[in-house]
Amino acid sequence: MSIKSTVLGFPRMGSDRQLKKLVEKFWAGKATEQELVEGSKQLRADHWALQKQHGLTEVPAGDFSYYDHVLDAAFAVGIIPERYQQLDTAGTQAYFAMARGLQNKSIGIDVPSLEMKKWFDTNYHFMVPEVADNQKFVLHSTKVVDEFKEARALGYTARPVVLGPVSLLALSKTAKGSSTKPLEQLASLVPVYVELLGQLAAAGAEWVQMDEPVLALDLDAAVYKAAFEQAYSEFAKIDGLKYLLTSYFNRLGENLAWAATLPVHGIHLDLVRGSDDLDTALATIPEDKIISAGLINGRNIWKANLGQQLAVLNKIISARTPGRVWVSSSCSLLHSPHSLQPEVGHLDEETLGWLSFAEEKVEEVATLAAAAADPTTVQAKLQVNAANVASRKSSERITRPAVQQRLAALDRSFYTRKAPFTERQTLQRAALKLPL
Repeated sequence: MSIKSTVLGFPRMGSDRQLKKLVEKFWAGKATEQELVEGSKQLRADHWALQKQHGLTEVPAGDFSYYDHVLDAAFAVGIIPERYQQLDTAGTQAYFAMARGLQNKSIGIDVPSLEMKKWFDTNYHFMVPEVADNQKFVLHSTKVVDEFKEARALGYTARPVVLGPVSLLALSKTAKGSSTKPLEQLASLVPVYVELLGQLAAAGAEWVQMDEPVLALDLDAAVYKAAFEQAYSEFAKIDGLKYLLTSYFNRLGENLAWAATLPVHGIHLDLVRGSDDLDTALATIPEDKIISAGLINGRNIWKANLGQQLAVLNKIISARTPGRVWVSSSCSLLHSPHSLQPEVGHLDEETLGWLSFAEEKVEEVATLAAAAADPTTVQAKLQVNAANVASRKSSERITRPAVQQRLAALDRSFYTRKAPFTERQTLQRAALKLPL
């Protein structure tokens, strides 16, 4: 039995922040746009090679970005506000102006960036697309198609990553001077996605990862169920493509019941943040759909308890048809540092044993998949992992017996004020000489 191992995305910056340095060099006029393009292409190739080297059977393509993946998605379908239309929209000038603004007195340009907003409950921030009344959606960029072709040309089994249309519009805002809610323009956007997906099919894609993170939110079921059905019923008409409906950062909750009925071929579950969904998911998701088990935390820095997560994986496998279970990260590894390697020599061995960054998390995913197929092939890795997990749990650097004893000795009186508020207020004002 073989199990597909993959991740939802990989950090963009590089092991030595190569992308940051390259982009800043380009902004400073010290690198050409062609150098930016070629340097980024090499970085993507390096990252795919790393993922393959660490044991993944399929790599994501299209998760790379110069600046922000939501901006990429908006740019790809022509959501370029009017104030940027005077700029070069074919190259990177308009794109980076949307990302960071552009002030150039010599050519009379002074435009602010798009608004920036927190990406769910992470520390990442995304650029908020602005959708105008009667927005004209067009396929403006084939970035994800091009990057998928790059991965294929290098010999990798790749899965394009696309931010889905419902989430794109739900995360957008109404442009100034307009009144239509972005989601109300879904019918106009879907044909552009159909065109993009058709190009992916023509390029040889089998699976497409459709990121719809709004599924992890409390949604108006009547509105969003209809929106998802409207979009994905059209996507289902494209011959040769299979869709992995992907959400993360929380459980699907009440959205699971109707999401499971959508015409997609697989559903990803964040089983780190949304583990409470598992039993319901196993009972609800049809047998003919893939379950992508997000078992490795994509947004922390700690080693996973592989023994614990292997038990969860085996539970899923025992409940599904063989071959219909994938192992993955809970979310994109974008939120993790790149690699532990630069920390060697700077951190002690005990601490290093507790940590897992993006490269190490890729290996954890691959190890889980191998262990589910035949645990004897990775027995040594599982034993080392168990020892590291036990070390962190028992270390006095994490759990101090003296502190635990003091906490255990507390009684209810410790949590009760010994004086009324008026008395405490008088003493406080006297001690602090209030009011000033």
